[in-house]
Amino acid sequence: MPSLRILPPVRHGDFFDPAVADGDTVVILDGVYHQAPALRHKEILAALHRGVRVIGAASIGALRAAELHDFGMLGVGAIFAAYVNGDIDGDDEVAVGEEPGHDSRALTWPMVNLRHVLELAEHEGLVTGEGAKALRDAFRAIYYPQRTAAAVRAVCRRHGAQGVMAWLDEQRRADRHFGDLKRLDALEAVQAALDGPVPGPGLRPGTPWNTAYYRRWANFFATEQADGLKLATARRFAYQQIFDPQFPAVWRAHLDHLSRHPGDGSDGMPLAERMARLTGERPSPLSMHAVFRPSTDLRDADTVARLLAGETAADRVAIARYETCTEQARRSTPGFWPDAINDDVTHRTLLRLWRCEPGRFEDEAVARGFGSSAHAIEDMKHFMAGLLHDQTQAATRRELVTDAM
Repeated sequence: MPSLRILPPVRHGDFFDPAVADGDTVVILDGVYHQAPALRHKEILAALHRGVRVIGAASIGALRAAELHDFGMLGVGAIFAAYVNGDIDGDDEVAVGEEPGHDSRALTWPMVNLRHVLELAEHEGLVTGEGAKALRDAFRAIYYPQRTAAAVRAVCRRHGAQGVMAWLDEQRRADRHFGDLKRLDALEAVQAALDGPVPGPGLRPGTPWNTAYYRRWANFFATEQADGLKLATARRFAYQQIFDPQFPAVWRAHLDHLSRHPGDGSDGMPLAERMARLTGERPSPLSMHAVFRPSTDLRDADTVARLLAGETAADRVAIARYETCTEQARRSTPGFWPDAINDDVTHRTLLRLWRCEPGRFEDEAVARGFGSSAHAIEDMKHFMAGLLHDQTQAATRRELVTDAM
């Protein structure tokens, strides 16, 4: 019998979880798309590419399935069909306001459920077609996080539809799920997944998914366990780029490896030879890192091993400590976030760390594998709170030693 795991509403990055294995079936129902970044389409396409069967229904699952059913995602239920047929088209049709915390309990009515209730009420003869349309338009005009039960009652009163509200209250006392079309569709989707083994259509051949943005997201969400610490691979890479004085040599070796083993199937050669052919001079007057700025795929284990060859256990401990300092600063300082740190302060900090003259800053950043000095500043900001903490602690220790002498 297939196993079933129930997870919180899906969000951007969840499909990078290694727990989503090739050949799995994922049912997307609810998701976040107001308070946090929503699940991207390319994440679903990438999962389909590696053989994951993806089913969508009820909420953002129905919306994504309607958008991607031509590319291999499977849609289930009445809400999915309404999106595909063009009967509904807004994100707010399925959106709800949720209770703060971890329960994700809906505090408002989604529009699709109100449409369903009005169809049932019209079938029961409690409202005319014209009256149902007027109520739908009034419900639709309410901003989705404000479409509470009280707001629904107020609309019914204004339109003289107290009978509809009394009937709905009676039905929901008998069945608290009455009118919940999203729930009905969700149950249908889960059953479709459990019924298996009917395969989904799979990713349509030729569908692009491995874009520069997708690779950037993949790098951002890549994590590994090391020394009992779960650390973001991109953060470990950036730490070496910034704090290891020998990293320019590591980056040159990486560029030479790529030159000797091109990914496009062309002839490999030492990077110095490639540079000489490019410029027609031996040695080339150009810096190899200034000419070749490849994007780094942190999903590739060999690449990660080369770039983190100089990493130590102390480095990993420092990264974890810096992450803790950043989180503590965020909690204690209203409005703090690494991106808000002043660029000039971060720039000056890097100049001191690298013992670099301002005029050489761009070249030094590129020699360490950054796409530009702006990228170096952006990554450095994530370590600034921790670096300040370490410097403060060191200054305090120096004062204590001075006082004791």
